[in-house]
Amino acid sequence: MRFYELGSVPADRMRYPGEYKAERKWHLPGVHCPTCDCSWAGISEAYPDVDLSRVSEAKQLEKAWLEEDFEKFERLRAMVRSLVPFWARLTPGTGFGPLVGSAHGRFAQLYMLYSWMVIIRREALEQLQAEGLRGLKGCRTKLRFRQRNAPELLELEMEPHGLFHPDCLPPGRSDTCTTCWGNDFDVPKQPLLDKASLPEHLDIFRLRNCLGFIVITERFADTLTRLGFEEFSLRELPVR
Repeated sequence: MRFYELGSVPADRMRYPGEYKAERKWHLPGVHCPTCDCSWAGISEAYPDVDLSRVSEAKQLEKAWLEEDFEKFERLRAMVRSLVPFWARLTPGTGFGPLVGSAHGRFAQLYMLYSWMVIIRREALEQLQAEGLRGLKGCRTKLRFRQRNAPELLELEMEPHGLFHPDCLPPGRSDTCTTCWGNDFDVPKQPLLDKASLPEHLDIFRLRNCLGFIVITERFADTLTRLGFEEFSLRELPVR
């Protein structure tokens, strides 16, 4: 089985000038981790279907801040744990709720404004699901259009599976912090996947040690090409 990084295309190659501006209502705060001594917050982990409006302390998650008290961060994380999938990591900065904002223009079947987020038209998602591709969960967005015949745009929620192989990471810096789930490395210029860590039950997923990195199987890549999907890029990823 071959694997590919799913990415966007340069703006000058886009035929569909769709744009959106949106944000989520709730986020876990950033944190100063007592174990790895890092202060950080991510932007890749998100649960668009999770509604925190009935959670009594959710008001605290409507603003961005860095929480120095890790015990308080743990309490906030525990507050939402029962509402997210069992595999959720809930890293600092995790977002909740649908994207809320405005959109305009024409959108390709699959749209990646950012490398860590996949927006997909409903009819395109239904096409891929009909092909039997695994791991496709579309979540509603609250993107407002001021135009006729506006598409229904969904956001894909992807599970974290698989790892970069230690051989493509800086020596001694491949381990993930077991307290905050942080990593002390950038995306490698020549990524290498750890074969033993890759899932056999999904055709699209995020890497566990780099949640902003989206991987698809050869089956998924072939389906996108065969169905004529546009405006995405593929980079084959070696496996060891």
